[in-house]
Amino acid sequence: MPRFDEFEIRMLEVLQDDGRKRISDLAPEIGLSATPCARRFDALQESGVIKGFMARIDRRAVGLAVEVFIQVRLTSHSDDSPERFIAAVERMDEVSSCWTMTGEHDFLMHVMVPSVDDLNDFVMQRLMRLKGVRDVHTQLVLQNIKGPGKVPLAHLRR
Repeated sequence: MPRFDEFEIRMLEVLQDDGRKRISDLAPEIGLSATPCARRFDALQESGVIKGFMARIDRRAVGLAVEVFIQVRLTSHSDDSPERFIAAVERMDEVSSCWTMTGEHDFLMHVMVPSVDDLNDFVMQRLMRLKGVRDVHTQLVLQNIKGPGKVPLAHLRR
């Protein structure tokens, strides 16, 4: 694991709260002048620590009333089912995130759709029809308590 100094850790913390902060405003906040701050910022981007910046959009404000987590189990791992499934998921706009998992299910997907009818169509007409999908377990989100979250950074100070 790369080592980070206190300036870099503080920079990452500040940018997770406000990714639009200008270098000229960021530098004094972390205790540097603008040039070394910009150099460290560029290095964090070039190394892939900072992957990019994006707007966080309220799903309800854009008409996505239904948020679900879907667990998927495949029939086999010995054929190309996992690769086919991953390729299909990457093309599905409704899927905001997808992870491979240990345990009973192979994948965990975070999905957002406008309505329960759209969820039904997504699960029954698209997801369950993918070759290699054995079963699907859907959990409806009632309320988001926390998240999407920040990457925890406290361990970098040890």
